[in-house]
Amino acid sequence: MENASNLSPKESRRLGRKVMSRLALAILAAAAIAFFGITSREKNEVNLTHWTEAQAIPSVDILAPKRGVGKQELTLPGNVDAWYQAPLYARVNGYVKMWYKDIGAKVKAGDLLAEIDTPDLDQQYEEAKGELAKAQANEALAELTAKRWQAMRNTAAVSQQDADEKAGEYEASKATVTAAKATVAKLAALEAYKRIVAPFDGVVTARNVDVGALVNSTPTNNRLGESGSTATPSALFEVADIQKMRIYVAVPQSFSAELKPGMTAELKLPQYPDRSFKATLATTSNAISLQARSMLVELHRDNQDGVLQPGSFVEVHFQLPANQEVLRVPASALIFRRDQPEVATVGANDKVVLKPIEVGRDLGTEIEVLSGLTTNDRVIRSPWDSISDGEQVKIAGQQGSAAEASAR
Repeated sequence: MENASNLSPKESRRLGRKVMSRLALAILAAAAIAFFGITSREKNEVNLTHWTEAQAIPSVDILAPKRGVGKQELTLPGNVDAWYQAPLYARVNGYVKMWYKDIGAKVKAGDLLAEIDTPDLDQQYEEAKGELAKAQANEALAELTAKRWQAMRNTAAVSQQDADEKAGEYEASKATVTAAKATVAKLAALEAYKRIVAPFDGVVTARNVDVGALVNSTPTNNRLGESGSTATPSALFEVADIQKMRIYVAVPQSFSAELKPGMTAELKLPQYPDRSFKATLATTSNAISLQARSMLVELHRDNQDGVLQPGSFVEVHFQLPANQEVLRVPASALIFRRDQPEVATVGANDKVVLKPIEVGRDLGTEIEVLSGLTTNDRVIRSPWDSISDGEQVKIAGQQGSAAEASAR
């Protein structure tokens, strides 16, 4: 490099301008680099803030309310009863002489189940027959006397008063005979009750007496085998006709209008876990119970195979047509905060809108919505407890949501 001292003034000025221009360029380059770094960092911070906010927006799963489709199943508990079932009581006092049919025995109407030995009744019966014979003898004598006195009255041998008295005694003796006959007939009827017979074809489902047991004609509430009680049971036998069965079900009032005679139901019993049975709805009580707000429904089923047993618990499954006039949403969508239940929906710009609804029937995993929603609403399937109106959400699985666009 040339020595500056050897340069001319003109050359010195040119060299100075050259140095100054290079210095200015260096300063401008440094300023540009600094400005670009600062603005780039600010932009990154803004982007990071927006991304963080977007990630903080909750993601929701939405669904559209659906109308009643297909069929809905109504499952209710029921009781199985025999077609006919009768407890047989003692109508006379005495001791069990012998029983002939045990539990499970198939009987025909009139079959002898047991005999009762009634010494007191037998004595009263014999005494009544003797009183009847005595009354009949007195009647015959009174009749003869009345006729004789009437004949003597015609000859004026006796007074009219005496003849009328004899006639009256004859009429009284006839009344005594009538009363004696009634007593004998009554005791004869009681004598027939010494034989306990089956009232209809069926099966003996209970035997509560044994040979020598004391029975009386007054039913009691005690049963043999109860601790501290030796009283006679109320019913000596129970007989049931199980060729056909009745099934009784208490149906809630909300379903009562949908059950009609002729419908078919499916029965499931605990003792037959792998089987089901068909039954036909025969009739309903056509009245709602004030206590349970339910209607009693009776179903019938032939039981020639003997699989159904009186007193069994049964699950009755009804297949009901769906109601197309109402909507259904999952039960998890319900929110209970105020007097009326609500559901959370996603409105414009993906913001939450809480809508009050009128709830219909509870179908288990779903509930019926009578009013407050349309099929176009986007209902949040499982809203969180603190969800509120206007809260920003993003829809799970949806690209380019309003929240994400705002963040970008």
